[in-house]
Amino acid sequence: MRREHQNPFTPSGMHPHEGRYHHDGRGFRGGPWGGGWAGPGMPGFGAFGGPAGRRRAKGDVRAAILSLLADGPLNGYGIMKAIAAKTDDAWRPSPGSVYPTLQQLVDEELIAPKGEGRRTEYELTDAGRGYVAEHAEETEQAWSDVPRPSESAVALFESVGKLMGVVGQFRYAATDAQRAAAAEKIDEARRALHLILAD
Repeated sequence: MRREHQNPFTPSGMHPHEGRYHHDGRGFRGGPWGGGWAGPGMPGFGAFGGPAGRRRAKGDVRAAILSLLADGPLNGYGIMKAIAAKTDDAWRPSPGSVYPTLQQLVDEELIAPKGEGRRTEYELTDAGRGYVAEHAEETEQAWSDVPRPSESAVALFESVGKLMGVVGQFRYAATDAQRAAAAEKIDEARRALHLILAD
């Protein structure tokens, strides 16, 4: 029987830092640019095309979820955090890919929900444990296929994250003259970066 479950990642249940400025020492998340600097790996800012900005195949999300639940129950948000942590932020799946996959796995009776609403956790059923055992290579492949950023890419985007942290301060803690001076410096840096790419 199909069971419908509330998506806990709704605006009322959204992570407190979602959609706002947050600098955690590793990168810059949220803000008016839409994406977010995603820590020591590539950013989630799609314009830069890092691994975190690429969509993973549905099969990858499915295999990753089953692999994680083999270690114990998790809720949807916990699954997203665990995937990001296990891949050093190179892969950060969206709620739009995780929650439908969870529902599909429930329908297939490979996992079962525990609790209600945002507290809903998922665990493997007996059938799910058997599936994971029979498809161990598939679940491991979900992790090995994640592209890892180079050291230079990590260093670059850590620097960009620090820059964005400072830029965010100009939104409220600067005069118009200071913002104009900052804009000029940023334009100079942009032109210098173009010259580097042209070499």
